[in-house]
Amino acid sequence: MFIKSTTLALTLLLATGCSHVTPNYDARFGDAVRDAKRKMTINPDAGKDGDPIVGMDGRSASESMKQYHESYKKPPPAVNVINIGGAIGGGAR
Repeated sequence: MFIKSTTLALTLLLATGCSHVTPNYDARFGDAVRDAKRKMTINPDAGKDGDPIVGMDGRSASESMKQYHESYKKPPPAVNVINIGGAIGGGAR
């Protein structure tokens, strides 16, 4: 009798390892990402129409991109905002 109940207990214990633990989580996995992508897409059918894009002309867009890339080659100088032991506002007493 003891062997049968021990065998049954071990069989049930091993069977619980095969059960699916997160059915509610897995059913909706990725929904937040898909929803965010849908909300960020202005016009999903934009490639189907032949209308030109309204906005900057080519020369202005090219110059804007060149200036943007140049801004990373030489970043603006850092400003030291810590004033230890000095006069505030630059005035001397």
